[in-house]
Amino acid sequence: MWIARKLATPLAALLLSLGLGQGTAFADAYEAKLPDDLATAADLCTRVPCAEVFPGATSFSERKGQPPYVDAYGEADPQAPGKKKLLGYVMLSTDITDTPAYSGKPVITLIGMDTQGRYVGVKVLKHSEPILLLGIPEKALIDFNNQYLGKSVKDTIEVGPARPDENILGVDAISGATVTVIAQNQVMQLSGSAVARQVGIIEPTVREPARFAVSGQRYNWQQLQDMGAVVRLRVQPEQVGLDRGPEPFIELWFGDLNHPDIGRSLIGDRGYNNLHERLHPGDAAFFVIRTAGQESFKGSGFVRGGIYDRVQVKQGADSFTFRDLDYLNLYGLEAAGAPSPTESGIFIIRKGSFSAAYPWKLSFLGNRVDRATGHRSFANFEAKYWLADDLLEGGRPVVKEPDAPWVRVWKTRALEISLFVALLVAVTVVYAVREKLTRLSTHKNKWPVNGFKYTAWALSIVFVGFGVMAQPSITQVLTWFHSLLFQWTWSLFLSDPFIFVFWIFIIVTVFLFGRGLFCGWMCPFGSLQEALYKVARAVGLGHFQFKLPQVWHDRLKWVKYAVFFGLLAVSMFSMTLAEVLAEVEPFKTTFLVGVMNRAWPYGLFVAAILGLSLFIERPYCKYICPLGAALAMPSTFRWFGLKRKQDCNSCKACAVGCGAQAIDTDGRIDHRECLHCLDCMVLYTDTSGCPPLARERKRRERDGLLITPIGKDGYYIPIDAVPAISAKAAKGPDPRLPTEPAVPSYAKGQRGLRWLLAEAQDHLWPWSVAGWRSQRALQIAGFSLALAASVAWALAATGRLSSGAIIAWWFGWSVYEVLIRMSGKRYVKDGVWWQQRYRVANWMDMLSYVGFKNLLIGAALFLALKALGVLA
Repeated sequence: MWIARKLATPLAALLLSLGLGQGTAFADAYEAKLPDDLATAADLCTRVPCAEVFPGATSFSERKGQPPYVDAYGEADPQAPGKKKLLGYVMLSTDITDTPAYSGKPVITLIGMDTQGRYVGVKVLKHSEPILLLGIPEKALIDFNNQYLGKSVKDTIEVGPARPDENILGVDAISGATVTVIAQNQVMQLSGSAVARQVGIIEPTVREPARFAVSGQRYNWQQLQDMGAVVRLRVQPEQVGLDRGPEPFIELWFGDLNHPDIGRSLIGDRGYNNLHERLHPGDAAFFVIRTAGQESFKGSGFVRGGIYDRVQVKQGADSFTFRDLDYLNLYGLEAAGAPSPTESGIFIIRKGSFSAAYPWKLSFLGNRVDRATGHRSFANFEAKYWLADDLLEGGRPVVKEPDAPWVRVWKTRALEISLFVALLVAVTVVYAVREKLTRLSTHKNKWPVNGFKYTAWALSIVFVGFGVMAQPSITQVLTWFHSLLFQWTWSLFLSDPFIFVFWIFIIVTVFLFGRGLFCGWMCPFGSLQEALYKVARAVGLGHFQFKLPQVWHDRLKWVKYAVFFGLLAVSMFSMTLAEVLAEVEPFKTTFLVGVMNRAWPYGLFVAAILGLSLFIERPYCKYICPLGAALAMPSTFRWFGLKRKQDCNSCKACAVGCGAQAIDTDGRIDHRECLHCLDCMVLYTDTSGCPPLARERKRRERDGLLITPIGKDGYYIPIDAVPAISAKAAKGPDPRLPTEPAVPSYAKGQRGLRWLLAEAQDHLWPWSVAGWRSQRALQIAGFSLALAASVAWALAATGRLSSGAIIAWWFGWSVYEVLIRMSGKRYVKDGVWWQQRYRVANWMDMLSYVGFKNLLIGAALFLALKALGVLA
């Protein structure tokens, strides 16, 4: 780990230095150091430059209100001698909302608004968006924010084109940073409206008061849980940047005390009557209890004007905070089975805009500590509450919730998404019928295949790459890996619909056919390389085109795997650093940002790769691409491969013509390297181009025999006893399997359920009798390691071990399992899992099998522990 950190630092520095050509602005706000007490200091404007977002203001008040804001004052008010004129308000976005952007962290923004509700200034103080670090210049975010100046908090503003007929104002997005700007739009509107409501710029929302359906029934605690009348809000230590522990940071239960049946069930008849005698018309009450954790939900508000600064209630766009006069002691709950609280209280909402009939949220407010920097930031943990339909007369009112940002993206780009989906479906269907197309083709006329393939290349470059900018990246693989293990957030992946849909296509086709359909047909950058290679040949540069000697190709193809595993390892320590190092991919420069918008080293890197592509077919795909390496590993277990015949082990025609150099001297195809150009499939049934078929055709023509069709095995349907397979080929290896066939001992004579159980045991138990005989010390060491790994999982289940430590155990165990299986269970399955086709495993086969299997098992265990509530 220490070595990885030492190596990663200079690499990051090198890549950061390359970005200097874009100007120095990019470093101003990215992970900027902010004052430690920014979230709590009363005098906000001594910590941040409020004057920059409110031109003309000469002084500022201390924080006031809930959520907090600052008054901005000008010179003395002539209408009120001795007083300064109120010009407007300044707010810090994270005092109001912690809406996450693409990085999963909020963009901390300072906003100025005048007394009429018009935005007068916006400044980003800190962001964690990697796309704005080494991709899109930070000035693009500044320009985006400047679009709000002069617009009103009362306006409905959306990212995208304006719709005057719907009274919607549009702001231009940043190409390639859709998620970031949608989140920023939400931050601007939520922050502005929250303050505008407090100061009277926006009228409070009027909601119909609740009309309760009263039955007189009393409920126990479990029944109240089942009907949603009491709700739990649980915050884990790691969610606020503390070490994982067996206890939550805080566990709260809360619920309504306004409905007679619910209130009387919770605090009894006497308690309910006493409470409602103290309420004024329009007031509403709810209870909160703490059942675990040492943190208080009452907070430190008693020393700051009697404000309870840890809890808020939100209903729609309204926020309700509480002072000491809004709090009553709660001495216990009377519902049978209710937990014993360690802290309890009743809060009263004294504003008429609240209605218990409508949904509301309890927010627990706190600070999150960044463990890497020690910086504290605003954190908001919420749980939703809504009385059941049968508890309200006439049922729940109709509530139109605003669409989530990702929903708005899908709606506004519905046509493009539909076209993109249609393209992916069409490519999949065309490839699924590839055998019919290759039978119509010959080595001299490949247009039945190439017509579709070249069209796919053109569309992937123009429409997918430059049009909708849906070039997949290794960073998405790393994000998926981390999200699966730590915190899965659907909205993060759904926020870019093209990438989301593309990854569904990639995952499905990788397991069906291998990585070649995506890498060879639909990858925009791969298609661009291939197109340049073809154009260069067409204009007369074919004499200068060449392949690397096979011995060098076989060495250099491993570089992409080293790059992938290096990025994966670095991401364990710092996802941000991994994003920086992922600049080894030229995709962002080519499609997302543009060569002209980046520093010259990035453009030079792209130019070098594309220039080399004129002479070597797809050099980046074959030797560097970490995304290709990530997809190659599961390609080991693709269900359907390309066809081979026995004579392929002695015929070199396909190998000579293979641009990916994925066919070895025995005629075997390495599906991890194959890019599915289908040239070998064309030769497979070409009676003139395939040497074995050409020999058989000439023999039949000479002897006057019938020329029968080509069978599925790649030979003429036989008409005599003459063997179709040559004697030399019959003695050679079977090229239809990547390696020699194997038969595991557990699979001999097993069928049905017994075979399934035996196979499950084989996946989970790596030791074997053969391995014990050959590598006894290794086998014994493995039992110790397995025991240690089991203890690690047990510690994780009790909250005593971090996710990072578990991953380290997973990695160590996987390395050991590769070694132990290679010594005693050296086989993997080929093709669809139910066909029982096994073959001898090479090191890459076993690494792919063990790594992928253990990733699935580890993810399943993580998800199971999370479902049980022992992991956050």
